[in-house]
Amino acid sequence: MDDYRETAPQIQPVVSVIITCYNHGRYLADAIQSAQRQSYPHIDIVVVDDGSTDNTREVASSFTGVHYVHQPNAGLSAARNKGIDESTGSFLVFLDADDWLYPEAVATHLKYLEQHPGCAFVSGWHDKVDEWGYPLDDEVQQTVSEKHYLSLLKGNYIGMHAAVMYQRWLFQHFRFDTTLKACEDYDLYFRIARRHPVGSHDRKIAAYRIHGTNMSANVVFMLRHVMKVCRRQRSLLKNQEERAAYQSGLKTWRAYYASRLFSRLWEEAGGGRWPSLQSLTLLAREKPKKFLVYLIKKAGVSARSALKGSLPDVLLKFLHRKGYYRQYVPAQGNVQPGDFDRMTPFSNDFGFERGGAIDRFYIESFLGASSDHIRGSVLEIGDNEYTMRFGRDCVQQSDILHIDSSNAKATIVGDISHVPQIPSGRFDCIIFTQTLHLIYDFKNALKTCYRILKPGGCLLLTVPGISQIDRGAWKDYWLWSFTDTSMKRLMQETFNGSKVDVQTYGNVYTAAAFLYGMGLPEVRKDALYRHDPDYQVIISVKAVKA
Repeated sequence: MDDYRETAPQIQPVVSVIITCYNHGRYLADAIQSAQRQSYPHIDIVVVDDGSTDNTREVASSFTGVHYVHQPNAGLSAARNKGIDESTGSFLVFLDADDWLYPEAVATHLKYLEQHPGCAFVSGWHDKVDEWGYPLDDEVQQTVSEKHYLSLLKGNYIGMHAAVMYQRWLFQHFRFDTTLKACEDYDLYFRIARRHPVGSHDRKIAAYRIHGTNMSANVVFMLRHVMKVCRRQRSLLKNQEERAAYQSGLKTWRAYYASRLFSRLWEEAGGGRWPSLQSLTLLAREKPKKFLVYLIKKAGVSARSALKGSLPDVLLKFLHRKGYYRQYVPAQGNVQPGDFDRMTPFSNDFGFERGGAIDRFYIESFLGASSDHIRGSVLEIGDNEYTMRFGRDCVQQSDILHIDSSNAKATIVGDISHVPQIPSGRFDCIIFTQTLHLIYDFKNALKTCYRILKPGGCLLLTVPGISQIDRGAWKDYWLWSFTDTSMKRLMQETFNGSKVDVQTYGNVYTAAAFLYGMGLPEVRKDALYRHDPDYQVIISVKAVKA
């Protein structure tokens, strides 16, 4: 196949990257930066805020050259249509705020469309990554060279909307259907490919981030919408080949979502509740053998658990308060103030299994706001997840310090409180999150950080304040908790004369929620941005060495 990245078109058209965002402010910077870092220079960036209540406006406004548009919440289709109207480019790319484009994405698509000017849109491939940006297992992706409409009938071979570039003239005739709450991109592909030639290539264009709040995680909801979109094509089918492809597609979609549903239900089979009737019906109809296997496992947990799992939540809660059902835990997103009248938390793992830990939100907010310091030679303790996520292209050298020599990823092995093998003035930045409390000689650990930083280098440090104590791998090492006052005094002793900024994160609501093990999606978003120094969940330190 031709390399569509070799040269850019001689004519230099503007390409609009339309980023739609609804309460994904924590990811938005990655999306904007990916558009700004395109190898092709003529980029128009439009951020459409669909009525977000988080920090979307602040994040978008922190970037120059970004056209920010706010509208009352109207849904993804309406936001994309608004972006079309606000954009100026001859070509359009639609990027969700939690995903990002690869640097050659625009140039690759433009090269293809230069060679195939009759195509209404072109699609490429994508990678799936987890919430932190780590790659997930590769899926087999399909490059279609002909009969694109027929291939769409069999399934959505494109898979990710950001991997598509559209010709602007299309939107004089087409718009996203605002009556659809999902699969609006698939619906648009159908309508365009039915009437116009489209193209496809096998270059990786974008990264699709999988996390707990993806709409696609709702299996029954997604199947209902994908079937609705497919059935719109039924009256348009022209021949037996299209009718066969259509029937094959319906069967494929039902099997795909039934398999996803089974995997999810199987993981949750040990829980106390039965899934919805819609979920059970879908699984029974499409995967009857797996349905029976699931029922056996579910009922086999114990007769008591199976019985109680079939009771309404309000009755389970009543039994819990009366002492008859001590293992009751309210469902994610269904915690009520009265649920705190208990002696045990909802989670013993900081809320990770309920959608993510609250303290991680504070830590990552701090690192995101300090990302301009994550550059050059960077040392991170434990792993380099945050180095690569927040430093990206600004990182020239990434080192990992770990105390355990069996850690294959560690580039330096040792205890940060005593690592004479690291020369002084080596690093531009040290990322030191949620580790200082595990070190007995924490003062020497900070002195080491000062020693091995270059002049002007930056220490980005977080420590726990109000927190449960880990009873897992770190139970024998959890030694300390800190306050902003203790950190200020420590930094005066160890980073004397340096520019030090100490901040606290949290309030009484988020502190209580964190202690009870509520997950991040269960917490009111507005509460995450209010910080009361009397309730310090996380303390952050940014210290620039003198």
